[in-house]
Amino acid sequence: MSDWKKTCLGPNAPLVEAIQVLSQGAMRIVLVVDQKNRLLGTVTDGDIRRALIRHCAMDTPVAQFMSRNPTVASVKDDRNHILLLMQRRDILQIPLVDSENVVVGLETFQGLNKRPFYENPVFLMAGGFGKRLRPLTLDTPKPLLKVGKKPILENILEQFIECGFHNFFISTHYKAKMLKDYFGDGEKWNVSIRYVYEEEPCGTAGALGLLPEDLPQLPVIVMNGDLLTKVNFEHLLEFHNESEGIATMCVREYDFQVPYGVVKARDNKMIGIEEKPIHKFFVNAGIYVLDLEIVRSVEGGKYLDMPDLLETCVDRGDTVTMFPIHEFWLDIGNMPDYKRANSEDFIVQNGY
Repeated sequence: MSDWKKTCLGPNAPLVEAIQVLSQGAMRIVLVVDQKNRLLGTVTDGDIRRALIRHCAMDTPVAQFMSRNPTVASVKDDRNHILLLMQRRDILQIPLVDSENVVVGLETFQGLNKRPFYENPVFLMAGGFGKRLRPLTLDTPKPLLKVGKKPILENILEQFIECGFHNFFISTHYKAKMLKDYFGDGEKWNVSIRYVYEEEPCGTAGALGLLPEDLPQLPVIVMNGDLLTKVNFEHLLEFHNESEGIATMCVREYDFQVPYGVVKARDNKMIGIEEKPIHKFFVNAGIYVLDLEIVRSVEGGKYLDMPDLLETCVDRGDTVTMFPIHEFWLDIGNMPDYKRANSEDFIVQNGY
């Protein structure tokens, strides 16, 4: 999808230029856009040939023979939706647009079927009680609460699958059978899902010690099972692999505004006032990449939280890197968060 900008022409570009774009590129489509990159239409080989049949001159503007109502997909649509749309419309390319009809990408049938295939284990933490979401979680574990049409954990699972991951482990404790009955062995999604069971709650890292011995010699992605995010997990794994760290923690910038004027002083003398300053922090986003040696260092069945595990790594001189998340991210930790996640505007805006 990286070369799509080479396919863009303005509406006054001549027929001959459209022919050149089609002949030189592998996309086999021309995107006709205005000055703000909003999609006006498309030109394919068929449009060119129909123009030539009508004896259009080589300087004929593309606006005169382009398709004015092309099939498009939203940038929020997932791979399976786009592939299905292509199959239904019998097309091999589809422009990606945002809510303002601005072109932000171009997917091809060939490109969508060449997604990478990652063997890295993905460990989803789903054993919590969800006490702050009671009474909803009295009968249903929090990861199975729905956002839109699907449970939270299914949305997470499908996002990983979209990025090419297929080797999943789910940590369970509270209402473990309901989770296993819903997700099974992953056959429904054509992936592998295995489970570890916490006899007693093990914290956000303790369950790592329950993972089987047959893990591949690759970094493990760990994620809390109550998050919604649009982070690209391929980019996260690439970032970790290119870093010199033994672990990577995803972080989110958090702003806090002091509601008063803050007095600055030295030796009991005022030297200035900063009116309602904003302080910025990085907070833990609940997503991690861990080298296998860290996973193997965790003793099974013992309580351990992830911050403590990573602090131990830092204390012994290991490098732990941060991956700042600028994409959408929501921790569904309480009832207001859950209600927000199920609001109509939220579902439409974020594609759930």
